[in-house]
Amino acid sequence: MQEHGHSQREIHDRISAPPGRGILRDLVYGAIDGSVTTFAIVAGVAGAGLPPFVIVALGLANVLADGFSMAAGNYSGTKAETDNITRLRRVEERHIDRYPEGERLEVREILALKGLSGRVLDEATDAICARRDTWVDLMLEGEYGLSPADAHPMRAAIATFLAFLTAGVIPLVPFLFSVPGAFTVSAFMTMAVFFAIGAFKSRWSLAPWWRSGAETLVIGGAAAMLAFAVGTLFHP
Repeated sequence: MQEHGHSQREIHDRISAPPGRGILRDLVYGAIDGSVTTFAIVAGVAGAGLPPFVIVALGLANVLADGFSMAAGNYSGTKAETDNITRLRRVEERHIDRYPEGERLEVREILALKGLSGRVLDEATDAICARRDTWVDLMLEGEYGLSPADAHPMRAAIATFLAFLTAGVIPLVPFLFSVPGAFTVSAFMTMAVFFAIGAFKSRWSLAPWWRSGAETLVIGGAAAMLAFAVGTLFHP
């Protein structure tokens, strides 16, 4: 379980600068997709009986092109989220200027739903509405369900690409080094990657590492077997 300090300084530093969404989702997403799609190519081409150099060529092309495509897509999606937060922030700032009493009533309603009442509710409403940034942040959270902590599009894109690249290269390693029984070795290495990714993400969940690893292994293994089965349909 993650622990943190509770001194006044530690609480102030932690609460005043929340880390936001972070890059865990981007790392797991990129790594799983990198290993699944690359091994899907390996399994499909091997199932079709094509030579190893074709596997390497298509696999490397997938790692670079699809990895960049995923990173670009993640950047665009994360950027859209941050742009939407910026847009809504400006909407709320305009509403505060034009309809201050109505916005004040919204703050009061949000705080009332959090359990405040009576004099405490009045004082809390006054305190929040006295600071424009705090007022807008509360409206973003209470009215739109959005965190005022901005995500980082470029950081998300880089994390996705690096995770995709790292995990995506692993199924190709046996073919790059001409290992005997390269496909079998690649399959075992890829299954190990699936399990490792699942075990890694269990650090941020309540599931035990072995269950999270097994779950990811089953998902990735199913995708790999499907790709191999399709490839065998084109075996000469």
